[in-house]
Amino acid sequence: MVKYVKRVVKRVAKSARPFRDAELTQQQILDAAEQEFSRHGLNGSRMSAIAERAKVTTATLHYYFESKENLYKAVLQRPVDEVQIILEQQNFDDLSPEEALKQIIRIAITNEAKNPQRQMLWFQEASQNQGAYFKDCNVFGLHEHLLKVLERGIQTGCFRPLKPFLALTHILSVCLFYFTVHENWRHLTPEINRLSSEMIEEHIEEAITFILGGVMQ
Repeated sequence: MVKYVKRVVKRVAKSARPFRDAELTQQQILDAAEQEFSRHGLNGSRMSAIAERAKVTTATLHYYFESKENLYKAVLQRPVDEVQIILEQQNFDDLSPEEALKQIIRIAITNEAKNPQRQMLWFQEASQNQGAYFKDCNVFGLHEHLLKVLERGIQTGCFRPLKPFLALTHILSVCLFYFTVHENWRHLTPEINRLSSEMIEEHIEEAITFILGGVMQ
């Protein structure tokens, strides 16, 4: 009986490894594609360059994603899904609107600091495709968390009367534009690493102060 169990475990381990390898390969491809699409957009990126960066063959890219367009869609969707998971783990309703807003600002900036190239990914999408693929990413699923906090804050008198969607747009601009321009700033102030943990924490604290100054009664 013991021998039989060992054989079963061995078979399971053998069958599980290809699955793990497939997941790892897909993540490598998505990481490489994100870098390439952030630099060149959908139109300027080449599958051969993505394959080279991911250290796989172009046939492997087509095996997992079939086409450059499908790969591009997967790259756009991934950050939305990642942030949605983070937001769904929070209990914003248990916090005051002010504290909930602080938490959302911190999450937005911290997450973007881990993937600073993603702002250029969205810029390329807006510039090249006028948001044609962006509209299918369910970004409103992310925005509803902030909109609910803003609406609750307005209703309770914690926040001054605001147009919630415009306020959301302004808040995201304060949090995220930093990562669009950091490469430009790098040439003007090369002695400052604006992606260091210290500078990101400073950005978070300043963004919180600035935004709350604009929304509080």
